[in-house]
Amino acid sequence: MKPKVVILCGGKGTRLREETEYKPKPLVTVGRMPILWHIMKHYAHYGFNDFVLCLGYKGDHIKEFFLNYKLRRWDLQLNLKHGTKFFTQDEEEEVEDWNIIFAETGLETNTGGRIKKIEKYIDGDYFFLTYGDGLSDVNIKELEQFFLQQSKIGVMTGVKPQSKYGEIAVDTNGTIIEFKEKPLLNNYINGGFCVFDRKIFNYMDENCILEEEVLKQLVNEQQLVLYKYNGFWKCMDTYKDYKELNQMWQNGNSPWKVY
Repeated sequence: MKPKVVILCGGKGTRLREETEYKPKPLVTVGRMPILWHIMKHYAHYGFNDFVLCLGYKGDHIKEFFLNYKLRRWDLQLNLKHGTKFFTQDEEEEVEDWNIIFAETGLETNTGGRIKKIEKYIDGDYFFLTYGDGLSDVNIKELEQFFLQQSKIGVMTGVKPQSKYGEIAVDTNGTIIEFKEKPLLNNYINGGFCVFDRKIFNYMDENCILEEEVLKQLVNEQQLVLYKYNGFWKCMDTYKDYKELNQMWQNGNSPWKVY
């Protein structure tokens, strides 16, 4: 049995208000498709196509997107007696073979609480977890194998984010000797793309915060391991990030598009 992929989709995306005023953040588009779709395509590329979406803010929009998936994407022929027939733009294009559980986890629920609420849907020994706003080209199969080798409760993918500012180096006289435009920072941060043993549910209640309470407890018990990843990773946190990701897509420079 392959592990399920749990995606946190319930946040309000307040720092991306230009796009999230009328839709949930995971439905903000990169190209013509939501960032959530890109994330799911990534996991499905490696053979993981059983998803649990933890819904919250405007979660009904996410349900409606997938319920009307064919209607949005393909040409349609309607016969009032016999029903509908869909035509793809590309004859080789197929409908994704995805199983999706849409779990209503509450409007104000914290991240850990959202995960605790979907415990009943996790029927394997471990599961994947990520956020509904981060793109990467991390190899999911290699991440899974790393987790299986650790014998720990959790593995978190650590990434080095790009600085928002240029970095200047000067000599003793104050003369600039080097300038780096938005270099990668030295420390790793939580990039999502986690793998957890189902034992993690024992550390949770429906009010907990994953990043504050649960992960810190795992750290204290030496049950959390970092999977260091130096490849592509970018989070759509602000409108500037949204513009940058869409510019990358338009330019054909989309490192996350491994599918």
